[in-house]
Amino acid sequence: MTAAESTSASALLVDKPAGVTSHDVVAEIRRERRGKVGHAGTLDPFATGLLVVLLGRATRLQRYLIELPKTYLAAARLGWRSSTGDPDGELTETGRVPERLALPTGEIEQRVPMTSAVRVGGERLYRKAHRGEEVETPTRRVTVHRAELLEANDEHATFEIECSSGTYVRTLIETLADAYCESLRRTAVGELRVPEADTEEISTEGLMSFLPEVTLDAAEAERVAHGVAVHGEAAGPVRLTNDGRLIAIARRDGENLRPEVVLA
Repeated sequence: MTAAESTSASALLVDKPAGVTSHDVVAEIRRERRGKVGHAGTLDPFATGLLVVLLGRATRLQRYLIELPKTYLAAARLGWRSSTGDPDGELTETGRVPERLALPTGEIEQRVPMTSAVRVGGERLYRKAHRGEEVETPTRRVTVHRAELLEANDEHATFEIECSSGTYVRTLIETLADAYCESLRRTAVGELRVPEADTEEISTEGLMSFLPEVTLDAAEAERVAHGVAVHGEAAGPVRLTNDGRLIAIARRDGENLRPEVVLA
């Protein structure tokens, strides 16, 4: 690994196919790029769509990306139940088609499914599920900003769902009663969209463009690059840039902007 590879920072917008894990995608890219690689939010193996893969120093930006809202296309199979809420579980045909195809919106409480990667008692839930164990799973508050029914027939219903990070779309579909999430595609993470090609590389400037920008002069940029705060005011995290280059992400500290993550 060269010095340039170890210190560079960018991201890949990957259109993940079904049947592979997010870890599989990251591992393959790590072998190809030979540097530090991470991601900004997993997708279930059966799900497809946008996986944001972070390269080099961009892995430090995960904390800002992980909380961005997500947009999905979800296809529900009606008149069936799944033990896991998705096509990988044990499927049972009930023949009972929901009369009302409306998903809950607003702030709701969801119980974490046994198939999730959340740790309970120091172990991920899906490992317990694979052994046939049943435990009381935690609940979490999530927000469904929008759940629009796009099309429906007697067998399927397709929804476009915009929701907060941490929302289980499978669990959302199960609120229809006799239905499970047959397919799931993530089309957006915040303002980032699934690429037209399988993979698209973007700069950290493009990756973090959703944050407000504060422009630095050359002297300020030099100080920030060494982790030194500069005078300024802002609400929440901001991008500190110089000549179009992202130097750091900073947050207000009194009358100053103190770098939280330095990239340059």
